[in-house]
Amino acid sequence: MTGAAAAALAATAYGTAHTTVRTSPPTRRTAAGFPDGFRWGTATSSYQVEGAAQVDGRGPSIWDAFTQEPGRIRDGSSGKTSVDHYHRYREDVALMKWMGAQTYRFSIAWPRVFPDGRGKANPKGFDFYDRLVDELLAAGIEPFATLYHWDLPQALQDRGGWESRDTAEAFGDYASHVAGKLTDRVRQVFTINEMQTFVEQGHRSAAFAPGLKLDRARLNQVRHHAVLAHGLAVQAVRASGRRGTKVGPAENIATALPAIETIENIRAAELATRELNAPYLTVMMEGRYTDAYLAEAGADAPRFTPQDLKTISSKVDFVGLNVYAPSQYVLASEAAPGFVEVPLQESHPHMASPWLTLGPEVLYWAPRHAANLWKAKDIFITENGASAADEPAADGTVYDVDRVMYLRNCLMHLQRATAEGVPVRGYFLWSLLDNFEWADGYATRFGIVHVDYATQKRTPKLSASFYREVIARNAPA
Repeated sequence: MTGAAAAALAATAYGTAHTTVRTSPPTRRTAAGFPDGFRWGTATSSYQVEGAAQVDGRGPSIWDAFTQEPGRIRDGSSGKTSVDHYHRYREDVALMKWMGAQTYRFSIAWPRVFPDGRGKANPKGFDFYDRLVDELLAAGIEPFATLYHWDLPQALQDRGGWESRDTAEAFGDYASHVAGKLTDRVRQVFTINEMQTFVEQGHRSAAFAPGLKLDRARLNQVRHHAVLAHGLAVQAVRASGRRGTKVGPAENIATALPAIETIENIRAAELATRELNAPYLTVMMEGRYTDAYLAEAGADAPRFTPQDLKTISSKVDFVGLNVYAPSQYVLASEAAPGFVEVPLQESHPHMASPWLTLGPEVLYWAPRHAANLWKAKDIFITENGASAADEPAADGTVYDVDRVMYLRNCLMHLQRATAEGVPVRGYFLWSLLDNFEWADGYATRFGIVHVDYATQKRTPKLSASFYREVIARNAPA
């Protein structure tokens, strides 16, 4: 899940940028609204849903260690059991099939398949993902796999974690092994989920595992190792995956929106978006760190080689964007860097999570910026969803009208993007299930299926029925 990571970067003074490209003409559309072939799905991550933390040879992860530290998790919980997806995956796949989901994005737990991070693989770990993939395919649901969703093997953290270049190289080896095992059936692979979040929250604010507060030089090197790991994984999937396997990132793009939709303000929002993503998406897509980012970092800039930049910018087949809320609103400025941030008022509404400010137009601007700035030809919205109170009514139903409102408005703006030819190919709603929500534990719910954590009973919420209708119509319901 995304959080406040973008805010950390937004506070840094970045500068000017370069070219923009007009989006292509509108594609052929169905009467329902979204383009023909648009793919609808949902998503989860391994540590948040699987449980079975000490089952079938899984090794410990940094989140296993982090949750044991007093005060780290809001309710003192962990993902040790979570919603037991490891044993209940068939039930969960049946729920996806009921709502008409065409795709499912799941993550592979690195410590489940390589308990020590590298070296000897764990066959029982791979067996679980084999069973899950087969169950999805039998239900007519296309699997999309994410190689890393923050559960770094603790053994690698003990050897330096993401501060060490060896971790990036170990990730490439891990990606190669997974690609060789699963891409006979899993043809779409995401490398790393939200590196901006796990880097900033885990190594700058200490809010997430591994709970570090690094100085600027060490933080910048972690950022570099994260994007390097992405590039190494792209190359590994290309080398070891079956022919036709596609690969790309799933990043929480920090998105600047024009406060007023004028040509000047739209251009300013593109400039701001490029700089907000300077250590992450921008370098991945452009093969260079922006001048402003390097100038601002000064002597604390990351150490890298020209070959590193070539690896980081290895050609991807698609770009996954996790999109929840605007990072900032901007207006054009004649002074450098060409934009000025517009502060939000205290009255600005948000969902149950304070960081999830309402700005559904971000579902239009985020993919449009990605298409214009980096010529992305295939874009997936790899996460979008909302937290809500989710208290069951007397009849047992969760009438989450607030989440329905949020999703409907987001999808209307996404529909505007596809109507204008922005090449968005699919949408993954976050999340299928209520689950372990990182530092919030089980106090925050993002699922469209309610989970009674005491009994593990699954109950679709009103939002699940809404999403089922969206999929059937191929349009906001």
